[in-house]
Order: sequence, then structure tokens, then C-alpha cells
Amino acid sequence: MLETFEIVAKAVADPSRVRLLKLLEGGELCVCQLTTVLDLAPATVSKHLAALKAAGLVQQRRDGRWVYYRLAERDFNAHARTFLTLVRAALADDPTLAEDRRVLAQVGAVPLQVLCDQGRAALPASPCCGVSA
Repeated sequence: MLETFEIVAKAVADPSRVRLLKLLEGGELCVCQLTTVLDLAPATVSKHLAALKAAGLVQQRRDGRWVYYRLAERDFNAHARTFLTLVRAALADDPTLAEDRRVLAQVGAVPLQVLCDQGRAALPASPCCGVSA
């Protein structure tokens, strides 16, 4: 039991992984969407998602060339549900997560093909200074 607890604890100990979990609270997202919001390399996001999946915190499905992730709906790890509940209740006023939600709203308006090809460059320019969000 201690080993399975440790796997989940280590998975949520990374800020990028917490950001991924918080983004997935709103529902299933494609890896391209997650990569764009976090503004990290696809390989880095994939590594984080693999750790979350190994811990039983997320599930994935493939649809053609896209891979989608969502919060785990089944208990693959006896401790996963407890940690997901904790993450869901935490950090409601965190500015980084608020910015992630803002960018996610923009990401949702861009077709996946465009987003996968262009990443953040596909997002509308910021109205304040003409720089991409």
C-alpha cells in the first residue's frame, strides 16, 4: 500500500502535473490543447501525462492522430481518488491556474489541426500589446 501511495504522491508533487490535473477538471482535452496551455514541449507534456497515468490519476483514449486525456473515472490506484479530491479542492485562487483557464478558453476556439500545427501562435493576439497569448 505504501508504494501505491508514493506513486500518486510523487505524481502530484510536480507543479506542471497539478496544472494538468486542474485543466482536466473541466473535461477531456487533447494533448495539443494541454501542450499549448502549458506552453511546454510536447515531449515534456507527454512525460508528465505518462506519470499521471501510471499513478492512476488520468486515463487516455486515441481518436485518429489525437490522444485525449481525462481524469480517471475508475480507481486504478486506491489512493488516486483521494488525491484528485484534494487537487480539485485546492488552489482556487492561484494566479497561474487562472491564467491557464484563460488560455484554455482561447484554445477551445481553435480547431485541433491548427492548434497541433501552430501551438500558441494559433491563439488570438493579446489586445493590450499585439503579442500572442
